[in-house]
Amino acid sequence: MLNLFKLKKLQVIPAINVDSFEEAKEKIKLVEPYVDWVQLDVADGTFTQNTIWHNSSDLLSFKTPLKLEVHLMINNINEEVGDWLFEPVKRVIFHLETSKSPDLVIKKCREAKKEVGIAIGPDTPWTRLVPFCSKVDMFQILSVYPGLPGQKFIEGSVDKIKALRLKCPSAIIEVDGGVDAEVAKKVKEAGADIVCAASYIFKSDDIKRAIKELSI
Repeated sequence: MLNLFKLKKLQVIPAINVDSFEEAKEKIKLVEPYVDWVQLDVADGTFTQNTIWHNSSDLLSFKTPLKLEVHLMINNINEEVGDWLFEPVKRVIFHLETSKSPDLVIKKCREAKKEVGIAIGPDTPWTRLVPFCSKVDMFQILSVYPGLPGQKFIEGSVDKIKALRLKCPSAIIEVDGGVDAEVAKKVKEAGADIVCAASYIFKSDDIKRAIKELSI
């Protein structure tokens, strides 16, 4: 019998990890012709060792044909999530490690009519996601440590994806961090639906080709 899941192409979402919103806008323009979604990484230095762009008000007048997801690497997410629940944001991804009450964050996102996903870092067991299988739109397996760009893919992430896919067969699983063409193949075989990539796309001399190489 054919494995229809493995015949489905990976969705590719460019990840933007920058210091200023001007840089973010430039990178979004580069990928607009080739994808449907783009991810903005957000880090204010409370959850990560570094600080990158994290000013939600920059988005208030921003226009793009792409759907935006924000990957919120910030503490006190229960209080801070409201700062991101407006257009053009379509999906909010928050870290399980940063929330005292994930159900409250999910509720706020639903009330704002936003998609919501939960991320876990490399040191967090995948089993902590299981109670949320039917509560969120997707899960993100962060396959590097939160914050700094250019890190190498952590191989143990593959086993996490496999186990989560078996336990939550209908879940949408996104993999973010250290993704290149070889990693994309591995995580697809493990059960991922989406890959996020920054360096592989934006350091390429042919962005269109790089995205195609990831969409296997």
